[in-house]
Amino acid sequence: MRLFSIVFSVVMALALTGCSKKDKGGCTPTSATEDDAKMQAYITANGVTATKDASGMYYQIIDPGTGTAPTVSSVVVVKYAGKLTNNTVFDSNNSLEYPLNRLILGWQIGIPKIKKGGKIKLIIPPSLAYGCDDIKDGNTVVLPGNSVLVFDVELLDVK
Repeated sequence: MRLFSIVFSVVMALALTGCSKKDKGGCTPTSATEDDAKMQAYITANGVTATKDASGMYYQIIDPGTGTAPTVSSVVVVKYAGKLTNNTVFDSNNSLEYPLNRLILGWQIGIPKIKKGGKIKLIIPPSLAYGCDDIKDGNTVVLPGNSVLVFDVELLDVK
């Protein structure tokens, strides 16, 4: 019985250590205040009229659309361009079909704000995107850690 108690204690200690808030990559997330300042600087520099969501991200509805509004469990078909706040495009697609609940949290929050046929600009803090780790393609950094991301999205279809 004593051996069980020791093993149980060690397992619990390891489990609790694994639940710490430190990121797996050892990086340090930026604060919400820093991220908000970056997003506001982008908004000002680019003349964007954006609304702040309770999550901390900003969005601008370009066209609300008229069709079906997606839910997080919907499969969405979108045309999009993703860029950094210096306007460097890091990704784009003319027809991506994907379950919304498998995409970044910023999209899960932002895309349901429009309906089929709608267009939206999403300005997403790292906490709702890819966090503080660099995103790489091989050895090349595609997205630096702690990046605020800007997406121009057109909702082509909702399934």
